[in-house]
Amino acid sequence: MNPILRTFGLAALGALVFIAIGLVVPAWFLFTMTKAVGFGLVALGLVGLLRGGLLSFGQGLYYCGGAYVSGLMANWAGVTDMIVLLSVGCIAGGLIAALVSPLVARYRGIFFAMLTMALSMVAYGVLTKIAAIGGSDGFNVPKPTLLGYHLAETGFGLYAIAVVIAALAAAVCRVHFDSGLGLIASAARENELRIEYLGASVFSVSTRSFILAGGLAGLGGTLNGVALGHVDPFFSYWTTSGEMVFIAILGGYASVTAVFGTALVTELVRSFSGQYFPESWQMLLGIFLLLVIVFLPRGVGSMWAKPAKNHAIRSIKEPAT
Repeated sequence: MNPILRTFGLAALGALVFIAIGLVVPAWFLFTMTKAVGFGLVALGLVGLLRGGLLSFGQGLYYCGGAYVSGLMANWAGVTDMIVLLSVGCIAGGLIAALVSPLVARYRGIFFAMLTMALSMVAYGVLTKIAAIGGSDGFNVPKPTLLGYHLAETGFGLYAIAVVIAALAAAVCRVHFDSGLGLIASAARENELRIEYLGASVFSVSTRSFILAGGLAGLGGTLNGVALGHVDPFFSYWTTSGEMVFIAILGGYASVTAVFGTALVTELVRSFSGQYFPESWQMLLGIFLLLVIVFLPRGVGSMWAKPAKNHAIRSIKEPAT
């Protein structure tokens, strides 16, 4: 069977299973899972960057950009259809990343991480000063619709959309990571100089991964902005970006589905610890992260994902001479 068709077939099957699960779980769990999908989408983009040896602490910029652009469209233009809002949010996140990429894609290591975080914090500072869009308080987002119909008050409709988007994004990323371009990105993590010798541009590879991560972040920001019914500058704050990095590291880059599971675990720990242990949920997540780093250094997803090739660069054939 064609690997691409198999990937999308498994994604469709998984989406149907989780939609069916949504019919029997309580409304609070639907909301938690919807938020987890939003964070998972951002973390999935971070996984793509990690595969290329890049770590961004500024994904909140694109997460916030998607949420703000789609939220303002809903408020000012009266567009509340989720398909339109998600598309606009994804495009907004990708475009912002495309504008930023010429500046950041040339850097590596701590310089890349700190520069992305600085840009995110600049956006946070600017948004808090613009009173026309709510300043530091942000603004409310109207209730969403789908093809002219209001989504159910229980949150099931929004949850079902989130599941479909997560399945589609995971399938697309899996196909991309296994493609020639995806293997080049992984090879760049191992040996950038070798990639340049083979005729590929590390700058172009980094730019593509960065734009993809920005689009996924904008998609996640739109979803969570609608789910919460409110958008504010904190979407761009460095701690928000840090949570997404935490989720991506927990999931690892061996699997495209693990980030959604770790995002759900993070949300559940935050919810229950906030209720029963108000000041200790960060400690519990920290202990969980330490255990994963010690016993599963490639992330939770390595438990079921196929072992990665030792050197992706070996998969790239020498150009004919």
